[in-house]
Amino acid sequence: MPWESIKLNSGYYIPSIGFGTWTLGNGQGPIDQVEQALENGYNHIDTAQSYRNEGETGIALKESGLSRSDIFVTTKYSGTNSLDIPTSIKNSVNSLGVSYVDLYLVHSPRLAVPDIPTCWAQMEKVKEDGLAKSIGISNFGVQDMEILMASAKVKPAVNQILLHPYVYQQQKPILDYAAKNGIIIEAYSALIPITKLPGGPLDKPLNEIAAKFGATPEQVLLAWTKAKGAVVVTTSSKRTRLQGYLAAGDIALSPEDVAAIDAAGALGEKKAIVKIMLKRVAVGAIACAAVFSACNFLGISMM
Repeated sequence: MPWESIKLNSGYYIPSIGFGTWTLGNGQGPIDQVEQALENGYNHIDTAQSYRNEGETGIALKESGLSRSDIFVTTKYSGTNSLDIPTSIKNSVNSLGVSYVDLYLVHSPRLAVPDIPTCWAQMEKVKEDGLAKSIGISNFGVQDMEILMASAKVKPAVNQILLHPYVYQQQKPILDYAAKNGIIIEAYSALIPITKLPGGPLDKPLNEIAAKFGATPEQVLLAWTKAKGAVVVTTSSKRTRLQGYLAAGDIALSPEDVAAIDAAGALGEKKAIVKIMLKRVAVGAIACAAVFSACNFLGISMM
């Protein structure tokens, strides 16, 4: 299935679809689900300090029987328990039961304390010390990346961001900046238009394109994400869905298919903005009404 590996600016390759542990919690559940993902052909596991299941991920990696070189492991510095980067990466590799991770990310620019250049210098030291083969960022905007790049000795290999058609126009400047600077985009929550926002403008083109390919709308969304050049990080507890997500790599969308999804996504994004604005206006109106009522009750003139 053509989810080809993508070469990073560090010289290493990243599998273009990964299994994420964000929503798995802890205990036996994530162990079983990571093992299931590995058994079904996922060789890229994405976790984080703040997910609190690095230990469970490590157990699954060990019990899989796969060699370390056969699995691409990503984790993230999340500032959990106010620990610094040098301490956090050591804790993470220990919890995962590995001597290094393939990719280590700063989970958010707000974690860059005291500032982005200082934080990134610490990340560069993680790479220099051999604790991560590649280093990157997550949820960084264009301005954040510009600040980082101004002082960086090592470019971030990836920027992992929220990406689906309803936020594509909003996120496009990030994609453009990353492409210009040789930074790969990783996409999380690509299936939100179906799982969280059904009934929107995307339903029609997704269903039509899915029918054309004999696929599911979920598979079409993943194929769209792939068409944008992004690495997909997804998850499911269902074996059949995991297999379906892998099969989505075989779907080659036409430029017209991609354009139809883009257009529907942009329409949905505009509707969402209008909805937010109306909600704010409504909240403001209610607040004003409350103020007028209070003033009237207290005998205060607003004129």
